[in-house]
Amino acid sequence: MKHFPIFVALEGRRVVLSGGGEAALAKLRLLLKTEANLTVFSSDPATEIENWANEGRLRLVRRAMEPGDATCAVLFYAADEDDAEDARTSAIARADGAMVNIVDNLGDSEFITPAIVDRDPVTVAIGTEGAAPVLARAIKSDLEARLPATLGPLARIGKAFRKAVDVLPMGRKRRDFWSEYYFNAGPRAMDQGGEEAVQDALPALLDKHQHAQERDGHVAFVGAGPGDPELLTLKARKALDTADVVIHDRLVTKDILELARREAILINAGKEGFGPSMSQDDINALIIEHAQTGAQVVRLKGGDPTVFGRLDEEIEAVMAAGIGWHVVPGITAASASVASLGQSLTKRGRNSSVRLVTGHDMKGYADHDWASLARPGEVAAVYMGKKSARFIQGRLLMYGADRTTPVSIIENASRPDQRILATTLSGLVNDLDASDLNGPALMLIGLAPRAAEAAFSDIQQEFA
Repeated sequence: MKHFPIFVALEGRRVVLSGGGEAALAKLRLLLKTEANLTVFSSDPATEIENWANEGRLRLVRRAMEPGDATCAVLFYAADEDDAEDARTSAIARADGAMVNIVDNLGDSEFITPAIVDRDPVTVAIGTEGAAPVLARAIKSDLEARLPATLGPLARIGKAFRKAVDVLPMGRKRRDFWSEYYFNAGPRAMDQGGEEAVQDALPALLDKHQHAQERDGHVAFVGAGPGDPELLTLKARKALDTADVVIHDRLVTKDILELARREAILINAGKEGFGPSMSQDDINALIIEHAQTGAQVVRLKGGDPTVFGRLDEEIEAVMAAGIGWHVVPGITAASASVASLGQSLTKRGRNSSVRLVTGHDMKGYADHDWASLARPGEVAAVYMGKKSARFIQGRLLMYGADRTTPVSIIENASRPDQRILATTLSGLVNDLDASDLNGPALMLIGLAPRAAEAAFSDIQQEFA
């Protein structure tokens, strides 16, 4: 992030602009929505600027800028539409102590003006650091369509009522009040009777929340999916929006953790096969400890919590403590991985079932029905299979699996840094050792990337 987004207080403060053409008009249409004291320097101002000056909405000085003209200004806009004049006026403004924006000159500007969705006092600013103004306008258009026009009046009424809401304790009680006001009671009252009805409804709503019993703690076991935030389900997003505490494993990406409420407590309870780990008993105790304080806890697991996530143990611990819970499934790593290959997990004429297996369990390497897995056409998704690759290879070959059986290893499935290693059962260990795959990976036995499928068929025919 090269530009840190802030909202500058402009009420009663001075903002200066140099220029009188189209570039100046575009900036002034936005600045006139603020409560700043605007001064425009232009020897040839557009008629619209003259009209604003006549209406008293800004001060117009009909000459070029001179040293001292930007004294006490908090912001300055160079909109002269001439590179040399922009450089001259911006140098004056900098010397006078103002922060400078030069229209259409990102490199020499000290700040930029974002695209804005105005639902005063609710303001949404959209910036792309000058990289994609068209994209910023598209996002602005989408948000304007989504945000109702009544949002501004609701926010103004809510702001005036904030002092009264101080009777509620900080934290969840206040959040629950404001959530019900903005998303339920407020819009309903606005539809029924306008702003007056909203103001009349607020005292009753406050009384309701003052006397409401504290919510019991609750645990949501949520699947974070394979890593791409866009694959997070709507229910998972809702759970993160309301969570007081998020206890996550090491496979949950930073991009997904960014979606949690800023005030939420984030706790890394990650485990790593054959590596440092938090014990399951400690994780169970952590979940219960926070839920017993009344917190809304999200136990966030990579992929789907029902697949090799020790979900049953955590649910049983929560139930034994008398705490409510629910499960929000996620996109599995197997689904994301096979999608990256352009394949399906099952296919008519090839395999009518698929195995989800783990490479190791609490006792070490996990044993399976290797004779079934070794049959031609079988497909298996192996979780935690990198470190047990030699064991898996040996077992399958021991039970007669074809040495040319395709094997795909997908690292960081669905993420921008996703990588695919396509090999065969016989070459699995050597190719894996030669690779530099070090992120979370899933192994698909019996499947090759669609683009490489023909090559694997040729290999199999060669050894037939």
